[in-house]
Amino acid sequence: MADNQGARVGIVIVSHVDLGAALLGAVEFILGQQQYDCCAVSINTAHDVSETVSRLNDAADRLDFGAGVLILTDMFGGNPTNIALSLLGKHHVEVVTGVNLPMLLKVFGQRTLPLDALAELARKAGSDGIVVTGKMLNARKKKDASREGQAAS
Repeated sequence: MADNQGARVGIVIVSHVDLGAALLGAVEFILGQQQYDCCAVSINTAHDVSETVSRLNDAADRLDFGAGVLILTDMFGGNPTNIALSLLGKHHVEVVTGVNLPMLLKVFGQRTLPLDALAELARKAGSDGIVVTGKMLNARKKKDASREGQAAS
């Protein structure tokens, strides 16, 4: 196995219609222009499945500079994920579903991690980025009120 130390993992966002391109645009708005080693592939009715598989295969080949490619899809069980799964075993890729902006921001900042570690980081960041804010704020208010009550005692 080649030494891939310092190589960056390529990133492909595969989604229904233009969600991936919009998310990549949001990443670039926040982090600045990204390198040549990322792209978005849209799944829509304008392209048949074989053409989409071909585009995804091309992206996996083009974006793997030795560290592999992380494929992020919009939802488990959907066509983007099902098509992305066809690359497992054929390319040095990992697929993570449920792409969201917190996941992408974390992943783009840690791309020199090994592919499997980056995939796990993506899963955790995506999950941690989902918050029921009312519940969180109410819990925080109760905790603050409890502290104030203890301090007054």
